[in-house]
Amino acid sequence: MPATLLKLLVAVGTLLVVAVVGVLGWAWWNSRLPETYNVMDYGAHEYGGGTVPGEHTGHHGGALDVAQLKEAKQGPADSRFTLTARKATIKLASGRAIDGLTFDGQSPGPELRVRQGELVEVTLKNEDVEQGVSIHWHGVDVPNAEDGVAGVTQDAVMPGGSYTYRFRAKQLGTFWYHTHQASSKEVRRGLFGAFVIEPAADRPAGAVDLVAVAHDFDGTPTLNGNDGLTKQQVAAGTPVRLRLINTDNTPQRFTLEGTLFRVVAIDGTDLNEPQPIENTTVNVPGGGRYDVAFTMPPSAVELGIPDYAAALALSPDGQGDLPPPTGGTEFDPAAYGRPTKTPFDASSRFDRQFVFDIGRKPGFLDGRPGMHWTINGGIYPDVPVFVVEQGDLVKVTITNDTKSVHPMHLHGHHALVLSRNGEAVSGSPWWTDTLDVEPNDRYELAFRADNPGIWMDHCHNLKHAAEGLTMHVAYAGVETPLRVGGRAHNHPE
Repeated sequence: MPATLLKLLVAVGTLLVVAVVGVLGWAWWNSRLPETYNVMDYGAHEYGGGTVPGEHTGHHGGALDVAQLKEAKQGPADSRFTLTARKATIKLASGRAIDGLTFDGQSPGPELRVRQGELVEVTLKNEDVEQGVSIHWHGVDVPNAEDGVAGVTQDAVMPGGSYTYRFRAKQLGTFWYHTHQASSKEVRRGLFGAFVIEPAADRPAGAVDLVAVAHDFDGTPTLNGNDGLTKQQVAAGTPVRLRLINTDNTPQRFTLEGTLFRVVAIDGTDLNEPQPIENTTVNVPGGGRYDVAFTMPPSAVELGIPDYAAALALSPDGQGDLPPPTGGTEFDPAAYGRPTKTPFDASSRFDRQFVFDIGRKPGFLDGRPGMHWTINGGIYPDVPVFVVEQGDLVKVTITNDTKSVHPMHLHGHHALVLSRNGEAVSGSPWWTDTLDVEPNDRYELAFRADNPGIWMDHCHNLKHAAEGLTMHVAYAGVETPLRVGGRAHNHPE
């Protein structure tokens, strides 16, 4: 090969290497987040085909601060609680000790029960959790200032500090509370608990109403903090409601053996005309809640997690023989119950229509190279902000082009599932706030924009959220002065 040609090839190769390195360096540099920033400083504002609000800036200079979006009702609360976050050793029934984080020294934290319509006040205190804490009321459509997202609706509560939440319990059903500060670590270590809103009237005399909170402590599945069998006496003929809460990142399979049962609610919303079923596994999304109900038979009933020891056994004598596991089919919420009228449906005229496409690609996340989650092709913070106006009817099409299940959770709203993979929901109206989107799934959802604020919309596999699978739904004219990172130590994930 002539020397001149060789020199030319070397020069061209060198230029290509320099160009590639330059492009990668540019991508790395631009992916880095500053030490502190406003969450609304990033992302492309999308309007879903609707009008662009004249007053919308997305951040700074808006007409309304999130701090103003509080419960209008003042005066004394009907139900008042204090929760103290502290480090503690969590001792399981098996004898295993967990280096955990707790509310009031326990995990799950205290079970909070209130009546529909009550004004609720909860004071959070942080005794010694160094990274800070907050409380998010998962599935409760609270005013935005009470949503508990550090760096968006409040500053994290640091050791020695406190914060008081006040909201009207307008809904009815099963919810839970958990920290939304460094949540991928702090929830896993134990900062969560059950929150139940009961009817204003007393439940039927003798009825049994129990929560069953599933949580994995470093590879050990538990129910209500017990990694073994819990037995309870329940008289035959007693109406029983079990509130299944999955606090983990991934779907949790529950079995209920020894009785016919009905799935009576999903994510705090009752289903219409639920039919009795049996030998059916109920898969609850990470962060989701399913309520099941039955009449206690004369023999034992067991709620369990397949292949693990954690279980709840009910029997008339408290000691009855347990039914053998049968497995069976999987519960399908899209075809269960009976249709009934809804305030809107697939044929409605939508003010805005958005696409939320979950993917994965190589790139940089805050300077870190790797395969990262994407939303509409962008790696955080290059993700969309869905801008809406109060009163809008909004349709969102969610697709999952990855090999992972993503429990998608929109704060502050409940959405109606319209279709799954092109097939309309044929059973009861299915309202959700935490929806498992499996690989290659395509869902159409709709919600009414009736709760102003800046709301997280993220994967409730909290590890995925910490890795960038998160964005916001922002109401026009609303701003947040809060910042992530820096002296405020906010890490909302």
